[in-house]
Amino acid sequence: MFQRVSLTAAAALGTVSFAKTSVKCSDDHVPAVEYDFPMKGGLSSYDAMSIRRGFQVYRQVCASCHSVNKIAFRNMVGVSHTEEQMKAIAESYEVVDGPNDEGEMFERPGKLSDRLPSPYENEEQARASNAGALPPDLSCMVKARHDGANYIFALLTGYVDTPAGKQLPAGLHYNPYFSGGAIAMAKQLTDGQVEYEDGTPATEAQMAKDVAVFLAWTSEPEMDDRKKAGMKMLIGVFCAVAVTAVYKRFRWSIFKTQKHSWVKK
Repeated sequence: MFQRVSLTAAAALGTVSFAKTSVKCSDDHVPAVEYDFPMKGGLSSYDAMSIRRGFQVYRQVCASCHSVNKIAFRNMVGVSHTEEQMKAIAESYEVVDGPNDEGEMFERPGKLSDRLPSPYENEEQARASNAGALPPDLSCMVKARHDGANYIFALLTGYVDTPAGKQLPAGLHYNPYFSGGAIAMAKQLTDGQVEYEDGTPATEAQMAKDVAVFLAWTSEPEMDDRKKAGMKMLIGVFCAVAVTAVYKRFRWSIFKTQKHSWVKK
């Protein structure tokens, strides 16, 4: 009996999963599967170590083409790094500043107040370096895509050989999770490409998951604080309702227990 119920439940879950990932003939891409990321749920929070690893993947793999210009080095202090660690990382960059007293621009080591440097000075330089394609800024990419972090993970791990009979323009690569299936970005992640500081095995899936969590954080860095504030508000409302109910009960109990009688004269 238990086995029969289990099989029925598994079939039901499989049907639901299939319904979520089913593809229509009119779709131009495969929708991303729903993954169990650590920040999902009303009481869940970001995985700080995953953000730290994702930042490492971004610096060593993604930063050569993509910017994250909405985030400053100081935003990561207390989230994934200490102040001293982020100061050292910031100082490893050369930032253009100025003008100086002579009216000239100059380079200086980065500071915590600086935003993460962009790999290109302008859009024209970015297009010229990528055969006309413009690498998008990744600051709010998770918010800009319908499936959010699921899309990022599926895209990074979804490169496959071009199907027979499908021809792609020169310089494009096939990825069924990208709209149209043809993407200018080549496959970026391979097993062992990054050596994690905490010793976590750097598999393709692990790196894709970590960078997806990092980009989810850059899109919504205030999420944890917002959830904490929301929980405090709900607790406060519950306490207020409880106090109001008790006050109402005892304040009006004397009137509810009174007996009224009318004598006919």
